[in-house]
Amino acid sequence: LCLAGAVLLWGTSFVAMKFALTGLPPLAVVWLRMTLASGLMALFWGRVPRAGRRPGDLRWLILVCLLQPCLYFALESYAVSLTTSSQAGMVSALVPLLVAAGAWAFLREGLSPRTLLGIAVSMGGVAWLSLSGRADENAPNPALGNLLELLAMFCAAGYMLLVKHLSSRYDSWHLTGLQAFAGAAFFLPGALLSGTGVSGWMAAPPEAWGAVAYLGCVVTLGAFGLYNLAVVRLPAAQAAASINLVPLVAVLSGWALMGETLAPAQMAACAVILCGVLLGQSGRR
Repeated sequence: LCLAGAVLLWGTSFVAMKFALTGLPPLAVVWLRMTLASGLMALFWGRVPRAGRRPGDLRWLILVCLLQPCLYFALESYAVSLTTSSQAGMVSALVPLLVAAGAWAFLREGLSPRTLLGIAVSMGGVAWLSLSGRADENAPNPALGNLLELLAMFCAAGYMLLVKHLSSRYDSWHLTGLQAFAGAAFFLPGALLSGTGVSGWMAAPPEAWGAVAYLGCVVTLGAFGLYNLAVVRLPAAQAAASINLVPLVAVLSGWALMGETLAPAQMAACAVILCGVLLGQSGRR
């Protein structure tokens, strides 16, 4: 149930980001959502269970916050401004395979030839999706946008592996709060220096502010809190496999709320990505 809630929120976050970017610069959107999430977490921080910190944990906590939200949101905010929410959502299907590859590289978990083939096929699908996209009003540079989204997925995979490593002694909401606080501090300078400044933000349309409120109060806390809660009770690879449903939610929400469509070649590329993900998942027990 926690994973289902996280997938629903993550899937709709792509189209919410597109709405937010209609009146606000990317770094301002991320800082505002992090600040909103931090304010809500501060209200309940006294009730969050304290962590059983061990020597050496500080570097892992810093790395978690650097990967997610700092690098992840910096990359994804610009990615969604350059490509459609549907294409960005499809690229996110690679996360389970990237987690499997990371578990093999850093945790010495087995990686079957079928999983390796699935990773290669999915990467080929992402390249096809990017090259077949044509620039338009919703996607001024889909190739660059999809590349930035792919880099964001590498950050997401690293975050998921580290959270699994830390979840045995850190409460899920403790980790979520640290991520929100770190993100608010990290993105403040960029937000103040981007675009037209605070005075320009006030001219943003109501739907942009509504999207920011949804991203900060619902997605940032809800999705990451639910995922962190789920990963305590499930293996990292099994929890990451739920990300396979994010593209479906992203495509449906992009079609329903923004009228986004995919060209036939892009639909074929999406099918290749999903086939590669399914192939890679079937190669691991």
